[in-house]
Amino acid sequence: MRLKTVPLLLMTMATLASTAALAQDLEALKRQVWNTECEFAASMAKRDLAGFERLLADNTLFFSGPKPLHGKAAVKQFWQRFYEGAEAPFRWEPDQVEVLADGTLAHSTGPVWNPKGELTGRFFSVWRQEAPGRWRIVMDRGGPPTEADKARAEAPRAQCAW
Repeated sequence: MRLKTVPLLLMTMATLASTAALAQDLEALKRQVWNTECEFAASMAKRDLAGFERLLADNTLFFSGPKPLHGKAAVKQFWQRFYEGAEAPFRWEPDQVEVLADGTLAHSTGPVWNPKGELTGRFFSVWRQEAPGRWRIVMDRGGPPTEADKARAEAPRAQCAW
């Protein structure tokens, strides 16, 4: 009887170890995406259009104009206006990141503020891992702030280290 339970016990232990490793990997991937989103936001704060462009997937899709913007060149051309001038017209930071279990795609979201620190919206972005540790944004859309955002519309707390 004992000999029959040993393989079952070993299989159970291996499954638990694998599940724990996957959870740790997902947390590491979430941190990668979080840091990449912060880098993306820093490009605006630092007035670095080239930094913004580096994080766009070639086939990215942005919903930030009168019509959807398809491709890196179209997004860069439209967003260039936001990088002109000394002061950024808005800033954003993630407050939530989730990654698919297979580690290929991630979603980030967070509040958007104007230069006065007033809450003006929420962004929703989809990221694709194009190489180990290299995430590129494939979709982005902004929207109005959520009711939860409005309820906690205190001054922005810097969660991204620039």
